[in-house]
Amino acid sequence: MNSLKNKNIVIGVCGGIAIYKVLDAISRLRKAEANVHVIMTKDAQEFIKPLTFMTMSNNPVHLDIFDPVDERFVEHIHLAKIADAILIAPATANTIAKIANGFADNLLTATVLATKAPVILAPGMNSNMLNNPATIQNLEVLKSRSFKFLSTNSGFLACGDYGDGRMAEGIEIYNYLDEFFTKKDLAGMKVLVSAGPTIAPIDPVRYITNHSSGKMGYAIAKRAKYRGAEVVLLAGKLSIEAEGIDNVIRVDTADEMFEAAKEIYPDVDAVIMSAAVSDYKLENVYEDKMKKTGDDLSLKLIRTPDILKYLGEHKTKQILVGFAAETKDLHHYAKAKIESKNLDFIVANNVKSKDAGFGHDTNIAEIIFENGENIQLPKMQKVELADIILDNIKNLYKEID
Repeated sequence: MNSLKNKNIVIGVCGGIAIYKVLDAISRLRKAEANVHVIMTKDAQEFIKPLTFMTMSNNPVHLDIFDPVDERFVEHIHLAKIADAILIAPATANTIAKIANGFADNLLTATVLATKAPVILAPGMNSNMLNNPATIQNLEVLKSRSFKFLSTNSGFLACGDYGDGRMAEGIEIYNYLDEFFTKKDLAGMKVLVSAGPTIAPIDPVRYITNHSSGKMGYAIAKRAKYRGAEVVLLAGKLSIEAEGIDNVIRVDTADEMFEAAKEIYPDVDAVIMSAAVSDYKLENVYEDKMKKTGDDLSLKLIRTPDILKYLGEHKTKQILVGFAAETKDLHHYAKAKIESKNLDFIVANNVKSKDAGFGHDTNIAEIIFENGENIQLPKMQKVELADIILDNIKNLYKEID
């Protein structure tokens, strides 16, 4: 589900040092097949030449209301009409003040005044300017008119100060637009997603784990949130940041994940257990660091709780989805898992396949349903697979509802 494909994003670029971040956002938007149309203010052109934005957007750059790119159109009206959204980045204090007071003294402000499309501002300025009462008042005026905003970040500013005026990063701008345009077809659902590996401690400095990165589970959680679901991410030791997920419960061990899942389970509509949970743990964990000796070492392992089996045995209204990461006999093990754990469907993949499984951004999977039906999927990005998984959950949810 590519929410940005063929969307017309008009980006108004103002004069600020954070202008370089906009290039990263444009690159990401273009890769998502969005159409990007750039308006540059006169001050913006002092920082980066229009040629750079023309090359990145693959479209002419619009500079002056009296020097149109295409003389067939009244430029600010044309841009205002074709826009699915207008993003202003960096949104300077000056441009914010102009828009709040209805100015139309350049191509960007005239386009904003003429549009009915949503307008999103990504402020970027010195923290004193951002927190000045005049700027605060202007921002409140725009919020009252349903303008949207990306929050600024705190950190070192170009002037050398430390403050909260740093403009959002390119990836944050892209993620905001991706979420903004994603259809909220899972609104009203509460979804629990587990991700990443758990660990089995040996002593205070050593543990047993696996190669899971948590990328698949995070992709599912992220897409579920973008699609309007209330998401709880139950995360083991992720090797990635769980950015944008509001409710993240961190755990280390299988026992901790089991206890957390049991507590949350009665209140959710769907569970996607994509975590690679440790099947065994040490019978006795050493309180102090083990010292190396000249002898071999044997560790006695015992079973950890079977979280998925417990959830299947206590299922009421919930849609329950499991994962099967195998190296051979994929269908055999996946189908057995569906039956033994009372799953609605399972996502199975051979982790020995090239570009699939742990640590990769792509996966090659097969979805097998309780009734024996299956969907064989080609290699795809994990975020694409996440949407397919969520589509099938949505269909089952409608049947239950």
